[in-house]
Amino acid sequence: MNYSKQNQNELFKAERTALVVIDLQNGIVNRELSPYSSKEVIENVSKLVTSFTEKKIFTVLVRVSSLDGKDTLKPITDNNLNNSKFAEGWDNYIPEIAEVKNVHYITKRQWGAFYGTDLDLQLRRRGINTIVLCGISTSIGVDTTAREAFQHGYNQIFIEDAMSALTKEEHDYVCKYIFPKIGKIRTTEEVIS
Repeated sequence: MNYSKQNQNELFKAERTALVVIDLQNGIVNRELSPYSSKEVIENVSKLVTSFTEKKIFTVLVRVSSLDGKDTLKPITDNNLNNSKFAEGWDNYIPEIAEVKNVHYITKRQWGAFYGTDLDLQLRRRGINTIVLCGISTSIGVDTTAREAFQHGYNQIFIEDAMSALTKEEHDYVCKYIFPKIGKIRTTEEVIS
């Protein structure tokens, strides 16, 4: 991807931008992912978090959790994930981002980071109109949050190499057919530079 500096500057005004990181937590990253490994995603997200927090750009770390399993969605589906049992500590943020200072932490009980949280409130109070989005899984938490952000009227930048999915096909589908309709796709290095 080759974008002019002018286009990138128009896209990215630090004071009106937030980094939103989806579900980088023990029970999510400890899976086989594609097309990027957990290690690759963690490295790229760590670079983004460091860059954004050093520049005092609002950064939000989102995790999915459950108090007792009764607060999660339980629809009847073909893929019965509703009876899942979670190991202790599965919802802890990964060590690489767990102790970052001056970030806003959000706990969600479903796929998207907007519904039932204060994400929209915190962004609006800060005058933020652009979200830089990354995390796991491209086709679940990131995609759902992206669609919610689009419906709330936010500009979005998707960091394609700082997200991944359970399969390459899931990741590629969202990046090819959904994200270009609701935002811009960039790499970690493009955004950091």
